[in-house]
Amino acid sequence: MPLETLPLADPGRPELSSPLAFLRWLQRGQRRGQVLATCWSLLEMGGQAALPVPVGLGIQAAVDGDAAGLWRAGGIALGLAALSSVGTVLLHRQAVWNWIHAATQVRQLVARQASRLGAGLSRRIATGEIVAVGSGDVEKIGWYVELVARLRGAVLVWLAVSTAVLVTQPLLGLAVLLGVPVLAASVWPLLGPFERRYTEQRALGGKATELAADTVAGLRVLRGIGGEELFLARYRAASQQVRAAAVRSARIWSLMQAQQVLLPGLFVVGITWYGAHLAATGRISVGTLVAVYGSTAYLAAPLRILGEAAHAWSVARVSAGRAVRVLSLDRTAGTPDSGLTGPAQSDLFDPATGLTAAAGRLTAVVCGDPDFAGALAERLGGHVPTAEDEPPGPSVRLGGVELDAVPLAEARAAVLVHDKEPVLLSGTLAGLFDIPASGRVEPADALAAACAEDVLDALVDGSPDCRGDAMRAEITERGRSLSGGQRQRLALARSLLADPPVLVLDEPTSAVDAHTESRIAAGLRRNREGRTTVVFATSPLLLDQADRVVLVRDGRVAAAGRHRELMRTEPGYRAVVTRAEEPAPVREAV
Repeated sequence: MPLETLPLADPGRPELSSPLAFLRWLQRGQRRGQVLATCWSLLEMGGQAALPVPVGLGIQAAVDGDAAGLWRAGGIALGLAALSSVGTVLLHRQAVWNWIHAATQVRQLVARQASRLGAGLSRRIATGEIVAVGSGDVEKIGWYVELVARLRGAVLVWLAVSTAVLVTQPLLGLAVLLGVPVLAASVWPLLGPFERRYTEQRALGGKATELAADTVAGLRVLRGIGGEELFLARYRAASQQVRAAAVRSARIWSLMQAQQVLLPGLFVVGITWYGAHLAATGRISVGTLVAVYGSTAYLAAPLRILGEAAHAWSVARVSAGRAVRVLSLDRTAGTPDSGLTGPAQSDLFDPATGLTAAAGRLTAVVCGDPDFAGALAERLGGHVPTAEDEPPGPSVRLGGVELDAVPLAEARAAVLVHDKEPVLLSGTLAGLFDIPASGRVEPADALAAACAEDVLDALVDGSPDCRGDAMRAEITERGRSLSGGQRQRLALARSLLADPPVLVLDEPTSAVDAHTESRIAAGLRRNREGRTTVVFATSPLLLDQADRVVLVRDGRVAAAGRHRELMRTEPGYRAVVTRAEEPAPVREAV
């Protein structure tokens, strides 16, 4: 089969009603590859299963003194061996193609889903689970999809051998025809326990991966506070849990493997004993006995494939279920005929909390719960990912139009949500700033507003090949060579450069010192003059620059006004901003 360029131009639209439906959809996507692999497996296994026939004919010819028959049997055996060798090579090539194609297709689907859902994906599914789906699970799924074609070939060869033996010796043929399904079914009682243990192993592995990712991401902070040993102990404990779960899975799997060797061996011994009895009594010839024994003994190979298929099905169903869970998360699609008119001149309104961000103004939002603030910031961007069984909440409105009803691309162009922990991809600074933008803001202005001049110096010092040109300076993966504050300011400059009609910032200055934060607050107000901006913050330096500050408590707007006014009149607001205990209400004596 001709090679294909990877990645695929379009991985397709998967069937996500169940793990089995997803696996079947993958198989349908490579029909030609599946048919070819089945044909090559028939050529390989059929040639090997038929090889005992000319061997038996040759032995019988030697017993009878038939030299011509002996040469004829040798020629047939040589031809079958050549055909089987060709089938082995072609089958291996096609099986690897089917495996890589299915794994690549699933990996592209997961990557496309992660790109489409953005930061909301990690809030609904643990990062470790996403990594597990995109690495180990796709290999298990590809293995199963590839194995299905070989399974079809094994079943067809078993039927052919059973029919041939049945014609030659009905009782032996009936034993072969009925014995193989019984032996294959003997492994199924172990599949349930194995699948449960493997599911537990995969879940624990995902948690360990998530813990490792969090540890690496916060390594600089951990070293600063001396928490490396604590997190190492936590990861060691999680790793030992994964190891123990893997050992429990391996025990069941080893029992299945032993069963696949023992039972077929006993079956072949029984068939051979009965055939030898028939040969000793003169009811069949020695050559026929050799042919029947060889063909029956070869059925151990299809039986191994049946056992491998049972194992592959167990792990692939678990892996496909995890992939379906990730791929089933969705945003509201929007309707093509709906659209936004003048988003820069439109108010942003959230009916769930009652929050309104006036057009062209800088609105600050204060929440006592950082997690709720992050979820609210995400919701203001519209098209929040929801699970299949999770009812969607009310849509945010921009200029009276529901953002969830607007096509995703248009909603993203209108409202940009700057996440609390933005990601910096590796590459040059010019590549980082190569984003869709209005053109109103120059890179130098965005960097100045974010007070990122010292970041440029650090990048130039760390990139001697840039020859003093900061835009050619290299940024390491996730910006790990920079401090937290430097990464935060560089990401803020990128958002300011985009200059969207509506910009939502979630704690954009949490990792910088007070002096820098004061300069960023002033630069942000200058840069976003006349543009709608929503800032989630509790810093007085940022709040004092806002045209309007909104306090959200218990999921609803509790107060609104200027920062200094709220500090005087709202004890709850003052407690959040100053991080003090809110005074309890005074009860009058009765």
